[in-house]
Amino acid sequence: MQDIQKGDKRTIRGWVMYDWANSVFQLTITSAIFPVYYNAVTKNDHGSYVNFFGVDVINTVIYSWAISAAFFIVAIFSPLFSSIADYTGRRKTFMKIFTFIGAVSCSMLFFFKGDNIEFGILTFMFGALGYAGSLVFYNSFLPVIAEPADHDRISARGYSMGYLGGVVLLLINLVFVLFPGVFGITDSTLPARLAFLSVGIWWIGFAQITFRRLPKYTFGHAHEKNLLTKGYRELRNVFNIVRKSYTMSVYLIGFFFITMGILTTMYMAAAYGGKQLQLPDTILIPIILSIQLVGMLGAYSFARLSGALGNFKALIIAVVAWILIVTGVYFVTDSIGFSIAAFFVGLVMGGSQSLARSTYSKMIPETQDHTSFFSFYDVMEKMAAVLGTATYGLIEALTGNMKNTIFALIAYFAIGLLFLLILLKRTPAVLKVH
Repeated sequence: MQDIQKGDKRTIRGWVMYDWANSVFQLTITSAIFPVYYNAVTKNDHGSYVNFFGVDVINTVIYSWAISAAFFIVAIFSPLFSSIADYTGRRKTFMKIFTFIGAVSCSMLFFFKGDNIEFGILTFMFGALGYAGSLVFYNSFLPVIAEPADHDRISARGYSMGYLGGVVLLLINLVFVLFPGVFGITDSTLPARLAFLSVGIWWIGFAQITFRRLPKYTFGHAHEKNLLTKGYRELRNVFNIVRKSYTMSVYLIGFFFITMGILTTMYMAAAYGGKQLQLPDTILIPIILSIQLVGMLGAYSFARLSGALGNFKALIIAVVAWILIVTGVYFVTDSIGFSIAAFFVGLVMGGSQSLARSTYSKMIPETQDHTSFFSFYDVMEKMAAVLGTATYGLIEALTGNMKNTIFALIAYFAIGLLFLLILLKRTPAVLKVH
């Protein structure tokens, strides 16, 4: 195995910079500009229905299912990619490949004008696939480059850098989106399409800093005859280890439901505000921007909270907050209520995601093969996104009302909270991790 020095500041800065690089996809594409743009350009004489490969579907339903499809593909194939990366020493190469797929797809959205709905949805889906796929390899570096005592701090630092990077690019793009006349832009679709192009350039550009500084993380295993199936066998081995560990198994079940709620809320918030509440983009986009700014504070606040109370108690506080916030959204009818909800979402969003990742990293037993454990974690996270967004779309398709999806979100967080409380009660000594 390549000798890797934990705690090297230059390496850690390089790792953190990937959050800065790829979080622009999360903010501009999935949270702010693209959902608003998508709703606007897919409205037609049939209302919210679009013709997707000959089938009439509600526009936001096909949007949510595109996210589900992207994460499902990543969840199915990530064990295979992780296995090959382990045995070839080319983990960074796979991270580069997914980054290229995601960044180029974002850039290609420049050509999506609404009438080519199939192109827009598929390109968006490949962007999500590149984003999610690259994180499989990115997350697995954390326990390799940092000591366990530093995981919370560095994980929070990554999320905060991601929020900051996303905000910087969004602010630049907002100048064009909100004030196109200043630049002589007469095509109403051009500012948003320029934003999509900028995401691809920003993502692939700043990712080069990460690629120059992260180690190869090569183990040098002997030749593996069944390389194509090894990743799935490793996943099964990790599952058996998790199954035998009461703490890990209960935690991951709770994590699954909590992640369903978090990711579904993140991906569908802008679509909900624009479609259900009829908020204009001049109000909706700045609100989404404020979530990121507050999220920077939230990530660090929960890192400090976990240092004082322990990871699990801090997570429980975050999940209780999520339940209260989502419940409150059900009664929101205007931009003021949506803004208040967005503020509290920002406080808990980064903190809960950061804590979930660092808590799991501390649970991993002594091993050289961190990738298999993080592959298992990522598969669960992606499947949570698949089930959450697919259910969201299904509820809207069956009821014709996005508001009904809120009941599902409340249920996800409540079930996740139940498992965390069970774990805290049954094994309080084990859970005092800081």
